[in-house]
Amino acid sequence: MAVYTHLGAEQLAALIHEYDVGHLVSAKGIAEGVSNSNWLIETTGSGSGGERFILTMYERRIDLADLPFFLGLLDHLSAKGSPVPRTIHDRVGNASRLVDGKAVALIEFLPGMSIDHPTAAQAQAVGRALAGIHLASADFAATRKNDLRPNDWQQIFDQCGARLGDIDPALPDIVMNCLPRLISEWPEHLPRATIHADLFPDNVLMLGDEVTGLIDFYFACTDIAAYDLAVTHAAWSFRTVDGVYRPEIGAALIAGYQEVRNLSENEKLALPLLAQGAAMRFVATRAFDWINTPDDALVKRKDPMDFARRMNFYAEAGQSPFTPAAN
Repeated sequence: MAVYTHLGAEQLAALIHEYDVGHLVSAKGIAEGVSNSNWLIETTGSGSGGERFILTMYERRIDLADLPFFLGLLDHLSAKGSPVPRTIHDRVGNASRLVDGKAVALIEFLPGMSIDHPTAAQAQAVGRALAGIHLASADFAATRKNDLRPNDWQQIFDQCGARLGDIDPALPDIVMNCLPRLISEWPEHLPRATIHADLFPDNVLMLGDEVTGLIDFYFACTDIAAYDLAVTHAAWSFRTVDGVYRPEIGAALIAGYQEVRNLSENEKLALPLLAQGAAMRFVATRAFDWINTPDDALVKRKDPMDFARRMNFYAEAGQSPFTPAAN
């Protein structure tokens, strides 16, 4: 989440008027993330009390032709009882609208807070929630190709070119030494599902040990289910202050997932490679964003070397982060 485009008060008020949610009270830009512009919207509500929503303007790395998939998935999962925000449709039933040529959507606001330093119980709850959306989306008819797969990572690095070394002198060699192996060994045979593909702590809302919201589904796609677990494992299992692996968190996440959906033996064996790939995916996109994010954007750039170190950890640790021995 971020703010790349400025919308004035009158423009925002006119936009909110297109929805049956009352009148605009306030709008606050949200700085986290790197792909879209987002605002926390407060309105008078359609009933007796005020209401809150998230307004998203789609800026980067999103094909507008994919919006029906993203927004339809939110509505499908929400209707299934998953902790996912529903899309607010406008007065004529549209899930999205255009503002100055850019698509916008109004999304339900869910309670809860993102967790910076999760407990094992919280990680286990996240594992259960992730498996839950894999199962709940089994009858979701729409599909979407993942446009951030191993060959796509190579293209992103190619776009970064020589500037990759400006981020860190070691980064070009890390990519050159690791990426060809990931591309050649990628386990295409594993079970597929509709996956979130970006379930970082800031995309999960919690109250205590309960997951109250899974948000920001704008990388969701049809791909390897265990890869989604690997992405989540790489995103949750390391301390933010120094990048040290937290074995109790990694083990709890895997355990929670398997409470809801059992992993096959092939999926378990593939997790170390999938986790290295998950880390490489974020090295690629963070490197691209580091180079291409405007200096005046209300956005926090994220260091790709953080995930380069996580990738190295998974390469050296092998199966141990994904087995009960990690406890």
